[in-house]
Formats: sequence, C-alpha cells, structure tokens
Amino acid sequence: MNIMLCITGSIAAVESVKLARELRRQGANIKCFMSDDACNIIHPNSMEFATGQEVILELTGAIEHVKYAQADLILVAPATANLISKFAFKIADNPISTLLITAFGYSTPIIFVPAMHESMYTAISENIKKIKDEGIVFIEPKKEEGKAKFPSIHDIVLQSLREISEGRLRDKKFLISTGGTYEQIDSVRGITNRSSGKMGIEIAKEAFVNGADVTVITGRMDVHVPKVFNRIEVESTEEMKNEVIKMLPENDVFISVAAVSDFTIKKISSTKANKISSEEDLKIDLKPAPKILNLVKKINPKIFLVGFKAEYNVTEDELVFLARKKIKSSGADFIVANDVSVEGAGFGSDKNQVVIVDGDTFTVPLTSKTEIAQKIVAKILDMI
Repeated sequence: MNIMLCITGSIAAVESVKLARELRRQGANIKCFMSDDACNIIHPNSMEFATGQEVILELTGAIEHVKYAQADLILVAPATANLISKFAFKIADNPISTLLITAFGYSTPIIFVPAMHESMYTAISENIKKIKDEGIVFIEPKKEEGKAKFPSIHDIVLQSLREISEGRLRDKKFLISTGGTYEQIDSVRGITNRSSGKMGIEIAKEAFVNGADVTVITGRMDVHVPKVFNRIEVESTEEMKNEVIKMLPENDVFISVAAVSDFTIKKISSTKANKISSEEDLKIDLKPAPKILNLVKKINPKIFLVGFKAEYNVTEDELVFLARKKIKSSGADFIVANDVSVEGAGFGSDKNQVVIVDGDTFTVPLTSKTEIAQKIVAKILDMI
C-alpha cells in the first residue's frame, strides 16, 4: 500500500506523526508532503522519522509528483480551508495542490481530513459539497469547542484501508449487534454481564475495510466505536430486539455478537420506584428473555445470519454439539462458539479461541480478536 500523506498548516498537524506510524503498522508505505505552514508547526524531521522516508517540501525538475500522484491513496490530513478551496477550483500553486490535481486526473483515491475553526468549516461548505460530488471522500471532523477538530486516528486509518481494499463487500449492508445488555432493577441498579464489545467492533472494522456499509447496534461498551459506522445505542434486551427487527429488512448480513441477557426482570418484591433500600430484603423474579437470533430468519429469510455461542468449561465436542443445536433452532448460516473459561480468552480480553461451525468445524486457536474477525469475514465472503 503506497500512501501519499499530505500535511497542511493546521495545528492538528501535530497528530500526523502518530497517524503515519499507525498506517505503517498496517503495512502501508508512506511518503509525506508538507506545506510551508505545516513546517512552522512540526519539523520535517519528525515526519521523516515517522515515515522512514525523506519529506517532499518543494517540486523539482524531476516531476516526481506525477509518479506519486499514481499511488494507491492520497491522504490529506489535516486539510485546511485554504487547500480545500484551492482544490475545489483546481488551483495548483504548491507541491500539495499540484499533487492533488494530478492525482485527480489519474482517478487516484483521495481522502480529505479537515481540521479548522468551525466557522471556517461552515464557510467552505459549498466547496466541500462540490468536491464530494466529484467522488472525493471527506472524514467528518469532531465538532466541539467551536472547532472542527481532527477525528480519531483509528477512524482515519479505517477509511484509508477501505479506499485501498478490493472492496469485495461493496454494496453489501452489514448489521452487527455487540456489547452487553442491561436489565434495570431500580434507578441505580441492574443486571448486566462482562461483555466488552471488542469482538463485534473488530468484525465491524473488517467488514467496513472490505467495502460494506456497516450499522452497529451497541449495548454497554468498553471500547471505542468508530464514527465511520452508523451506530444505534440501546440498553435492554427488549430495546436491542426491537432495533434488530427494525433493521433486518434493509440488510444483507446480520452478525449477532452481542451478549444479550438470557433473563429479564418479571417482578421485584419492593414497591419503591427509585432506589431500593439496601436495608430491606429483595426478591427478584426473572423470566427468559426472547431469543433474538431465532427471530431473524422469520423476518428476513434471505439474510445471511451469523450467531455466537458462549459456554463455560465444556469440551470442544460439547461446544460443537451446542453450536449445531443453535444452527438448527435459528437457521443461522454458521455459528462462532467459544468457551469463556479458557485462560486468556473470553469477555474483556483482546484474544479469544473459537470454533466456527456450519456443515464442518474449524477451530481457531487462541489468537487476537482482530485475526478472528478476519477469518469470520473471510468465511462470509466465501459463502456469499
């Protein structure tokens, strides 16, 4: 992956070192262009360190910008109002604007990451719209404190990887539920579980990078949810069921990763509505929660369905048996099963050990949830 990283004169240029390092961790080869104003904020030596290559500060007679314009991606991060407006009217008067216009002529993918005062961002909205209409990707800034701030580096990396990928899931819509649900007892207490939401987000990232439009329905989360996803936040099992049902007809794939409560509250012995006193006895009657996975194919028979099955301290044969039983009851295309008692795996961990079950079984030994997500999405690609 050859990425041309263009840095302009926004104070957000201080984030470019970390951005370049993260892109390199993803396997990208980075060549950096810096404007004069950017050099007043960070020294070119810092970007040479981050990229491992000499920084381009001016155009020479070698016309290397033509070669660089045919890279896999041109990433302008941060992009100022000045550069965005120049590009809107195809003005080439410095190394970066010349590179961009040359790249546009070659149909090279271009991403702008604007960072400026919010009033300036509003003022150039027509220029931004004009560029978007030409097929250029903008990553929306974080709007706070009167500024249009640099977005999460992880979001920029995800969007960059998406633009570079083959896009084998382009035009496919993925719906993914993740995180833990919460059943309220009173205004301050409830029943929940230890799900972090990591596995679901890793799958969402992998699907997004491969070109899918991704919607995540999230319960309680312990991880960052990228802004590049359409996100629906819920709390209870009932809320998650209702949102899933609502979204099923317009999606091609549903991956049910959420740790949905097996029980909801039927009755509480206390009649106090706000906070139950800890000095009185408390009895809670529970009732089985609806099995969301079993409703999916009834609502959208054509949807590709992936379920998850978590057990505790069982043999692999038992795990496979229970996964097959779940396939039969839900009509899932395959089930990802795991034993949360395995050391180093399970809830909250960055790693897991799973068995992927459909007609056959495929065991994935203890590895990162990122790698497991890649295997799950690869299997979906093979099957659809």
